[in-house]
Order: sequence, then C-alpha cells, then structure tokens
Amino acid sequence: MPLVEHLRELRNRLAKAVVAIVVVMIVAAFYSEQLMQFLAEPVPKCEDLANSDGGNCAIVSFNTLTSPFTTTIKVSLMAGLIVSSPVWLYQLWAFIAPGLHKHEKKYTYYFVSAAVPLFVGGAYLSYVILPVSIKVLLSLTPGGSANILSLDEVLDFTIRMVLVFGLAFELPLLLIMLNLVGIVSGRRMMGWWRGVVMGVFVFGAVATPTTDPVGMIALSGPIVVLYFVAVAFSLLNDKRRARRESQGPADDEASELDLTPEDIDPVEPVAALPEQASKDRVNGYDDVT
Repeated sequence: MPLVEHLRELRNRLAKAVVAIVVVMIVAAFYSEQLMQFLAEPVPKCEDLANSDGGNCAIVSFNTLTSPFTTTIKVSLMAGLIVSSPVWLYQLWAFIAPGLHKHEKKYTYYFVSAAVPLFVGGAYLSYVILPVSIKVLLSLTPGGSANILSLDEVLDFTIRMVLVFGLAFELPLLLIMLNLVGIVSGRRMMGWWRGVVMGVFVFGAVATPTTDPVGMIALSGPIVVLYFVAVAFSLLNDKRRARRESQGPADDEASELDLTPEDIDPVEPVAALPEQASKDRVNGYDDVT
C-alpha cells in the first residue's frame, strides 16, 4: 500500500475502535451506580459519624458538586475500555498483521491467548487483597478522628491497584517472548534470578500503597513464581532450538550463507580485443578497424 492508503486504513480502524468504546460506555452509564458500589465494596463502611471513630470503618461520599458527574464518566469510560477490548485489540491486530511474518503471527497468537488470563488473574488477586490493604490503612487513624473518604479517591485507589497487579503479571510473559525471538536466553535469565527477586520485592513495596507486608507479598510472590516458570520454559525452548538447528533448516527456511572469502585460481588473461584473422591491410586499415 502507499502511505495514504495506510493512513486511511489506520483512520478506519481507529474509528471502529472508538465507536465500540463509546457504545459500551453509554451502556455502562446506565449501570454506573452498580459499578461504583462494586469498586467501593472493599471499603468497610460506617452507617453514621457516630460509628466512624478510629480506623474500623469509613464514610464514603462525594465531596464536590461535580464529583458525581466526573466519577460516572470515569467509571463508564473504564468499563468501555475493558469490555470493548476484544474489538479495539482486533482492530489493532488487523492493522499490524499484514506486515508480520508467519512465525511472528504465531507468537502473537500465543502472546494474546496468555496475556488476557494473566491480566485477569492479577486483577482478581488485587481485588481479593484490597479489603486487607484498606483495613491496614484505616487502622492508622488515631482515636477521635473519623474517616470520610471521597468516592472518587476510593475508585482511583481501586483502579490503580487493579492495573498495577494486572500489568505486573505480564512481566514473565514478556521474558518468554524475548526468549522466543532469540533476544534473551534461558541461561542468562537464570543468572539474573537474585537481582530479579530483589527488584520484584522492591517494586511490590513501592507499587502497593499499604505499609503492611501483605500487599507486597501478595504482589511479589506470584510474580517471582511466574518468573521461574518463564525461566524453565526458556531453558526448554533453548534446548529445542539447539536440537532443531543441529538438524539443519526446515523446508520453508533459508539456510545460512557461507560468506567466507575463497581464493580464486589464476587463469590465463583474456585479450581485450579478438585476435585478428589477417594482418593484411586494405586501404591502410586492418580487419578490426
């Protein structure tokens, strides 16, 4: 395609993706109240201010006049992006796929089929430990004080935790993809294990806003386990690749070219002009002239 055709196709793909997001967003707006209650469910709620002394519970409310509107838009947009993800991911794939080789498309199928369950698993784990994390944060409230939380802040906290856990679970899959394309070997990944474990726990302590070790361990522990799973897969894949290379290239693969220069046997010099059949001259000119 020429450049203009590529730009036109990109515009059409983006338009379809935006339409899908907007349609789901409009539908989600009618259920925004249920979505808000679901996302704010991990927070232990107080019935009134009389019961809100200390850190046992909190009162969740809107603090500004525009908070209900902005929160509804935010929740609806998040639902639109998540629910319509198959549509806009397909549009992105349909735009990129024509430029990929056959083996690259195969790796992409594997990546998508594994990325979605890993992200969902991380998001679910974050939602499971959210009540524990929130209780730890509320327990720091001194006596005589009440926790009056903005629903907007509660939703931001919940969404941030879900995204951090979901994206963190994609790290081992990224390492596997780097191994499949031959950038990182399994032996090298195994040599990184001390630094990776340390870095993962530091990341878990920074990414989780709670001061207790529960959130850090809940995030770091599964990632470390998934990392060693990725290392084991990479080691097996390296052995398979070495065994395949020892058998020579497949029928649909080009063999490696031997670019080592070789000496050329000396040959007799070739005359620049053909030999003359006769040395007789006609009117002073030979036959070549």
